[in-house]
Amino acid sequence: MKRFLIFLCFLGLSSNLWAQDWASERLEESPRHLEWVKVQHGDREVRTLVAYPERADKAPVILMIHEIFGLTDWAQLMADQLAAEGYIVVAPDLLSGSAPNGGGTAELGSSSAARKAIGELPPDQITADLKACLEYGKKLPASDGKVAVAGFCWGGSQSFRFATNEKDLEVAFVFYGTAPEDKEALARISAPVYGFYAENDARVNATLEQTKEAMKNLRKHYQPRIFEGGGHGFMRAGIAPDASEGNKMAREAAWKEWKRLLKNL
Repeated sequence: MKRFLIFLCFLGLSSNLWAQDWASERLEESPRHLEWVKVQHGDREVRTLVAYPERADKAPVILMIHEIFGLTDWAQLMADQLAAEGYIVVAPDLLSGSAPNGGGTAELGSSSAARKAIGELPPDQITADLKACLEYGKKLPASDGKVAVAGFCWGGSQSFRFATNEKDLEVAFVFYGTAPEDKEALARISAPVYGFYAENDARVNATLEQTKEAMKNLRKHYQPRIFEGGGHGFMRAGIAPDASEGNKMAREAAWKEWKRLLKNL
């Protein structure tokens, strides 16, 4: 099943995803402070991008979980775009240590290598990495202590799963990711969960009714929304140079809705 999900995430990948020059160029033009840090827990070190907003007061933190392709240029650009809206973004490379000589996403060298490495990550390690990065973000001098989690594709599923393992969240945002099937895990969720899904993504959307029913029975806040015209991965595909009209439309609508919800932080 895990390999099948990885393959389906790949269907949303354009042939030149790894060479995201358009995203890299936009990052180079950013006026915001972007820095790489190493978040340590136990004997593990997680290379993490921190994007800071330009504001005078303290800011909420968004713990951002990348797609199945790792912390690509687009993922870094997404962090910068969120920072432009006034949030501190902590974006760990969960593939840290997966490449030869301890490297991560960039050192793996290809989307296929990144997908393979993602499939081999121990779930407990993912949770521990995210918890360590959450604590790092909360303790930043510029942080107001409030933390949200957001993820895309594989990261969307991990965002939902992290909400079952972390009570110190204000909100979880799930972009075209599936929920855990374990109802006991869902029962541990304390934060509201907002789902952003694509119209043309039958594999993920086929799970939504079951998730809605489970969350309703558990009296958990879960609000899914399907965005017209979009395909799986539309938050990335919708701003790429070769974006389809459907993905552009879905991306613009989802971005507007996300920004509205984030204001509650």
